Amino acid sequence: MTPERKIPERRSRKARRTRDTLAQAAFELVLDRGLRNVTVEEIAEAADVDRRTFSRYFPSKEAAALDSLRGDGDRINAALRARPAPEPPLLAYRRAVLDWLADPEAEAWHRRPRIFELLVVAEEEPTLYAVFHHIRVDAQEDSIAIVADRLGVDPRQDIRPAVTVAAGAGALLAAQAAWVRGGRPDALPERVAEAFGALAETAGEAAEATEEASETEATS
Repeated sequence: MTPERKIPERRSRKARRTRDTLAQAAFELVLDRGLRNVTVEEIAEAADVDRRTFSRYFPSKEAAALDSLRGDGDRINAALRARPAPEPPLLAYRRAVLDWLADPEAEAWHRRPRIFELLVVAEEEPTLYAVFHHIRVDAQEDSIAIVADRLGVDPRQDIRPAVTVAAGAGALLAAQAAWVRGGRPDALPERVAEAFGALAETAGEAAEATEEASETEATS
């Protein structure tokens, strides 16, 4: 490796460390003191950087506090890409979520210290929840692109990838909300299985209703 290549790589590693340090400081301060009792300046000070450095990495304290969750969407999407091609898209999405939950190296939310607490706070704080919503939307856009590629379609012209991801991500969101409100930090896999089971049941009922409607139209 040439010296010229080493310099950008060192800078990249340093930037990553700075971002991670800021995110961890925000995470801990928000959980220890409450979102409204923490300022950006205090987060920067805890990370041993100035306010200007904070602003290079994050637009708000909410974004910094939730930064550790952004990688989970990437992990689910990586698992989705790795699913066998013949799997139906919604089944592939469901199994990608289950792969993420079961992977000890991924450290899904129920395994990672204090993530349950963070999501409880996000349910209570509108500005924090809004940022969490944007993180989910970003992950879903990537999921749509992956599903479209699996189907060999253009997602701008074919609605199926967006519908598939909306259904799967909706089940995951419902599971997460039930998990947080249920007060059992270890129950996330159980809630996810329940949510996707309900989705499969609802999809089956919808298919039956569509078939009955088609038969009615054919005989009328």
